Amino acid sequence: MTLIEFLKAGGIVMYPLIFCSLLALAIIIEKLLNLRPAKIVDNKKFETVVTLIEGGVVSKAEELCRKNPGIMGSMLGAVLENRHLEREEIKGIISDVGRQEVSKLEKHLGILGTVAGVSPLLGLLGTVAGMIRVFKIISVTGVGQAGALSAGISEALITTATGLSIAIPTLVMYNIFVDRSEKIVLELEKFSLKVMQIVKEKKEEKRSLLPADKSME
Repeated sequence: MTLIEFLKAGGIVMYPLIFCSLLALAIIIEKLLNLRPAKIVDNKKFETVVTLIEGGVVSKAEELCRKNPGIMGSMLGAVLENRHLEREEIKGIISDVGRQEVSKLEKHLGILGTVAGVSPLLGLLGTVAGMIRVFKIISVTGVGQAGALSAGISEALITTATGLSIAIPTLVMYNIFVDRSEKIVLELEKFSLKVMQIVKEKKEEKRSLLPADKSME
């Protein structure tokens, strides 16, 4: 059976199912390319920011984050911009920014989840349509027309199988991407907390040196 014959055998419901499969495939490819920890979590950038902070040039570290827009730059930049606040307040800001960035990482995943939920329902719709067709044939010609009956049954089975074939891998990839997004943000939150710790330690170190400096004057 060729692809065209397969589509015809499945009936009109096959067209939205094919659309769903193409939509899911496009999103999956986009996420595989862009939702990669190695692409988002830049260890070199983090080390550069830490080096600048330890060197006493926090403003340059902040400028670096500002000039490198992205999830990592946003989170580290939020820490540096609010470094004058208390630790608990900065932690709250990190959590807030993290939630915002998760929504960016999960962009289009809602569509992927919808496809995973709708595809088996469309398959079920095709199944019902195929069975209605079978019963109509039986009511008119009886059960003697095996060819006509098999066409309706084939339509019912093809749409069900197609719907499940789309939904199962789509749901698996949806869960993988959601889990990956959350892990990336958690990793960036850890980096942000480390930056906060280093900033606070440098600030406390500077304060501890003030009395000694004044006595020397």
